[in-house]
Amino acid sequence: MEAEASPFETSEMLSTFLASTPLLSEAWRLCSLANTTAPMSFVTELIGDVGYVAFSGIQMVDVSEPASCREMVPLESAGGLIENPFHPLLSARNEDEEPLMVHGGLLKLFFGCQNFRDQVLAVLQKSKSMVFTGHSLGGSIASLYALWLLCYLHSSSSSIPIFCITFGSPLLGNESFSRAILRERWGGNFCHVVSKHDIMPRLLFAPLLTHQLHLLLNHWHLAMASQQIGNPAGVLQVPDEDKARFLRFVLAYLERSSQLAVEGERREMFWPFGSYLFCSKEGGICLENAVSVIKMMHLMVATVSLDECIMDHLNYGDYIGNFSSQFLKRRNFMQGGLGPCSSYEAGLALALQSSGIAWQEPAATPAKECLKMARRSGQKPNLNGANLAVSLSKITPYRAELEWYKATCDESDDQMGYYDSFKQSRSSKRGHRVNMNRHKLASFWNKVISMLENNELPYDFHKRAKWVNASHFYKLLVEPLDIAEYYRWGTHKVKGHYLEHGRERRYQIFDKWWNEKTVVNGEGNNKRSKFASLTQDSCFWARVEEAREWLTSLRSENDPRKKELLWENINKFERYASNLVERMEVSKDVVAKNSSYTLWVEDLRELKSQVEQIRPQFPTFRDGEIFP
Repeated sequence: MEAEASPFETSEMLSTFLASTPLLSEAWRLCSLANTTAPMSFVTELIGDVGYVAFSGIQMVDVSEPASCREMVPLESAGGLIENPFHPLLSARNEDEEPLMVHGGLLKLFFGCQNFRDQVLAVLQKSKSMVFTGHSLGGSIASLYALWLLCYLHSSSSSIPIFCITFGSPLLGNESFSRAILRERWGGNFCHVVSKHDIMPRLLFAPLLTHQLHLLLNHWHLAMASQQIGNPAGVLQVPDEDKARFLRFVLAYLERSSQLAVEGERREMFWPFGSYLFCSKEGGICLENAVSVIKMMHLMVATVSLDECIMDHLNYGDYIGNFSSQFLKRRNFMQGGLGPCSSYEAGLALALQSSGIAWQEPAATPAKECLKMARRSGQKPNLNGANLAVSLSKITPYRAELEWYKATCDESDDQMGYYDSFKQSRSSKRGHRVNMNRHKLASFWNKVISMLENNELPYDFHKRAKWVNASHFYKLLVEPLDIAEYYRWGTHKVKGHYLEHGRERRYQIFDKWWNEKTVVNGEGNNKRSKFASLTQDSCFWARVEEAREWLTSLRSENDPRKKELLWENINKFERYASNLVERMEVSKDVVAKNSSYTLWVEDLRELKSQVEQIRPQFPTFRDGEIFP
């Protein structure tokens, strides 16, 4: 038996919240208003201190445009703007992932809303929170504009609650697009309401290689605009045989996409993000696991006509009214002693009933498995994260030993410091133990990165202060040892210098995590009164090694142009290092009497002194040839 816990996902809390507030009803009212008074546009309204922006569902997709407007296109090409409005999303993508892709036609509609930004900023000035909403294609546009505002506020370091509610809107982009949204912790800002038979949210699972789907879509919206929706037979002026063929075509691809999603074959597929509130005449159920969402989209569709699907697309007002009654049903269901005995099984049965699938129906079995999968999938990343936290505590002794080793080196009589002591330790017993701890820590952090990239951890894992700080401390403590090991064995002579050819990918990833944190929190500007415990540039010693080579090369170089370049590099590093020391952003091992950096500074001073003595004897030489 399943353990007693929250029945499915955190999305259940969202559904409870929505059912107890006027958000859904107000959003749908404004969507209806936009459909009737602002076709192909939007309306704004201030209700209390909440600003609403509602986009009309009556939109036209130009099927005469090239295929790029009917299929997914890279988000990088958004609007052809010099400064991409979705930059924070683009930067959230991992290097080895597919590009972020969105539907080209919907992206074009997004940029086609004139004067939007000025109006929404005017509403922002009067609001404490913003709600974007839209019906049908208007819902997809609302999602894009909500993302635009989230990116805008992120870039400006401003904070205002943003929420988006869509009704029967098609999907927007691929899985990489969805992951980027989740990594920015924006998945909870979106709720997509989908009725049981509405074909529109399921439409884009079918391939868009011909004009057929978009022509039919335009007929649909023309019918809505001309108010022919009161007559189901007249919603689409298309022969019944063509309607039936079209519906079978979409449902067949929906079933195929559902199976591919479960199997992990997701390339070039549209992919959901945020929470999905599936509603029927019986109530509603909310899910956020993407695979479960796609599976439920397939399982909830019954064998009905296309006209019935279209009418269902227009009945969200009725569904919203029924949704709040689910709380009474939950209470009656539990108190009446109906259904299975455990609270989990009772919640499962109630969820099926709310989705319009009876407990005894043939579709109930796969639907139950889908909901159980949603629960397991929802729990697993958090459980993995909790287990990693335990593992982190277990490797703390290894880190503590390295800290002790650093303190010992910094206080040693040889006055070489942490970096140089390890570099010259060779085969000592203490050096061997330090090296072993270094490898154990690297193994742990490589595992963390692998789990994150394989979606085994929460999407916002890399934004959690505990892990950002722990990874940053690890980098500052251990990377100097990696650099020392690299140069101790002369690896730079074979592969090239560390910064370009030897740095591990994990350190680059941790740099990104830390930089995002400092940008958001405005950290890094505090003045120090004493030297840092760890040098804040973890690659400092690699830069020292390069500078040492430049100085050696300068002594033997005869080409004036190469000399000039070497002096330029040396002077640039000298200024950089001096600033770090002056700001006390280095550990005291950097300025130790016999450290590589201190010896380099002395060598540079001696060379400059020699050049100063020679210079009067050769007054015709240019400065750039022999002296900076």
